[in-house]
Amino acid sequence: MVAPTDRAVAAAAAIRHHYDVGNDFYRLWLDPTLSYSCALREHAEDTLETAQQRKLRYHLDAIAADRAAAVLDIGCGWGAILREASQRCGVACSVGLTLSPEQAEYVGAQELPGVEVRTENWLHYEPDSRFDGIISIGAFEHFARPDDSTAAKIRVYRDFFTRCRDWLTDSGTLSLQTITYGDMSREQASAFIQQEIFPDADLPTPAEILTAAEGIFEVRSMTTGREDYAWTCGQWAARLRENRTRATELVGEKTVDRYRRYLAQSALGFRMGKIGLYRIVLRPYTGKYFAGRTR
Repeated sequence: MVAPTDRAVAAAAAIRHHYDVGNDFYRLWLDPTLSYSCALREHAEDTLETAQQRKLRYHLDAIAADRAAAVLDIGCGWGAILREASQRCGVACSVGLTLSPEQAEYVGAQELPGVEVRTENWLHYEPDSRFDGIISIGAFEHFARPDDSTAAKIRVYRDFFTRCRDWLTDSGTLSLQTITYGDMSREQASAFIQQEIFPDADLPTPAEILTAAEGIFEVRSMTTGREDYAWTCGQWAARLRENRTRATELVGEKTVDRYRRYLAQSALGFRMGKIGLYRIVLRPYTGKYFAGRTR
């Protein structure tokens, strides 16, 4: 099994490869919150901005952020959840973890009240106190590596769930959003996306997630959103196409073409069910499974 330190180093390099292309580039085709994850679409007339705001609200409501004193965002991106938690929910203390220096700098520059952003892997994070809620959107996909066996993947995911449980108050909630494999295997996945877009990462299956959480968390709800993600990728692709000239000036034609190809393949994969998207709300078990809990 890969050592945690080696895993963390590889994960950080992979994240920088993808997310540190440049904030200005992403700003051209994401919504104003820079939410780089599946939106939550409910109506045909929804705009990307409306659907992304609904997604943020969904996760904040899931952890009862309006009543939370402390919130942790694992894989905080450009800080959309942190900003909403601070400005709209009045959370006194919000911590965001990211492996992208550019994202961390962007969030820090906003000087959001009560917000701390750390360029740190969850494998190394040691909080001083517990949280009322934890949100993780689009990070879980990066926890496993392509050469991990199913058993090794489950061990990594179980480590994540164990840490989250121990970081939460007894009444706390974890709201998780992740891409998963659908009706294709790892071997059938796009080599282009695996090697050029998200290197050193491997998607989970729904079964691996549930197996890893067993005895640690109770799944309170689990909903699929792959059609939402097909639509979201389509929205991003259209915006990138509309802003191709400026995008090419920023990152070059080769990078723009790579992202357009990736968004098109992803939209098709979600539409066909090759890959899926799940939103999972989990609560820590409070019975016999808590006997060995770290305090």
